[in-house]
Amino acid sequence: MMGILTGEEGDPVALENSAARGRVILVCEHASRLLPKALGTLGLTEEALASHIAWDPGALAVSRLMARSLDATLVFQRFSRLVYDCNRPPESPAAMPEKSEVFEVPGNAGLDQAARDARTEALYLPFRKGLGRLVENRIAEGRPPVIVTMHSFTPVYFGKPRAVEIGILHDADTRLADAMLAAAGEKSLYDTRRNEPYGPEDGVTHTLKEHGLANGLPNVMIEVRNDLIKDEAGQGVVADYLTGLLLESLPKIQ
Repeated sequence: MMGILTGEEGDPVALENSAARGRVILVCEHASRLLPKALGTLGLTEEALASHIAWDPGALAVSRLMARSLDATLVFQRFSRLVYDCNRPPESPAAMPEKSEVFEVPGNAGLDQAARDARTEALYLPFRKGLGRLVENRIAEGRPPVIVTMHSFTPVYFGKPRAVEIGILHDADTRLADAMLAAAGEKSLYDTRRNEPYGPEDGVTHTLKEHGLANGLPNVMIEVRNDLIKDEAGQGVVADYLTGLLLESLPKIQ
């Protein structure tokens, strides 16, 4: 794959529970902090590579629990978003960030177009095509899916604490977000807010637009504060909460 991945490193896109009968497709673009061997450490320390800049801690674990409860198919990227952030289009500087929060990323500095294209072809295009085929197949089967993307965020960002615990994010299609927020208002287990700590203006709804809005499918992006899902107990509670919101909301949308 253009010298970025070897055959031994496997496919960048992972698909679990492909025969699921549930309505939801779960997507986790920032599931892993794994780097391709060809790129070394991108000039970063182990501390940086273990931090949120490289992945969304806890997001994949919560996604897997939800996939079981919802009988949902799960699609996730097997490599770090530092190499390519699959929730960004190739033309976005954030697709291959030179700086993430307080960390400079030396291995991403000054990439020429050939290097950017190599990463796009190795990581982004297989992910986009894999998810796209899954969505197309479900539509062709008469089972149009609901797209739910799963993320986590840091409790403190640039030194500022974040009170929000769970964000329900949307772009132009608010159907599922509206229903989930209404359901959350009745449960009050977590501080759950609309389009926080990020929103469409931050460029975070690329997957929703590409695979949800473009196909007229209900869609939502879920952000979980990562201190809530740092262990199995927390992951289980959050997964149950989010599964409950979805099960309550899905019958209310077309």
